[in-house]
Amino acid sequence: MRPFTRLTAIAAPMPEANIDTDRIIPARFVDRRPQDGLADCLFHDQRFDEGGSERPGFILNRTGWRDAGILVTGPNFGCGSSREHAIFALLDYGIRAVIAPSVAEIFTNNAFENGLLIVTLDAAIIEGLLDRTATPRPLTVDLDAQAVIDGNASHPFAIDPRRRRCLLEGTDTLSLTLRMADRIAAFEARYPAP
Repeated sequence: MRPFTRLTAIAAPMPEANIDTDRIIPARFVDRRPQDGLADCLFHDQRFDEGGSERPGFILNRTGWRDAGILVTGPNFGCGSSREHAIFALLDYGIRAVIAPSVAEIFTNNAFENGLLIVTLDAAIIEGLLDRTATPRPLTVDLDAQAVIDGNASHPFAIDPRRRRCLLEGTDTLSLTLRMADRIAAFEARYPAP
């Protein structure tokens, strides 16, 4: 997993509420292996028509947002199933952060385990960001400072310290556990299984 410290990227506005994992990546693509690439599957049915041509109105197909690295979304982003492929598709496309007033809990857990930063901000702040990103513009997400920077405005956000540390170091829960292998072995030696 790549470390995440600070990202300055174009932010694509997706103001809809309840964007679910089946919309992020339709179920028919979950048999594909993430290492084979999933960027072309991201928002597939919104990005492409039945013939495979781009839909010009979809935000990620429009000039200025095509290379977005941040999504600013409506509430309850990532709801629906626990489809981890949704995270893989976002990352493979180049999205490293999602900023929303709320994000589904399972989606959030999967995101942090795979290096996608989830930032939740007050709905009024999100409304302002959605308005300003209606014209292509970069935002900065600074994990070290725990702030989203929009021009001269800085919006602080809270994050679980363990998740923050994992993202900053580019590690996941398994990697943290493996770092404690000596302590685990010592515990098992002291308290052997019956």
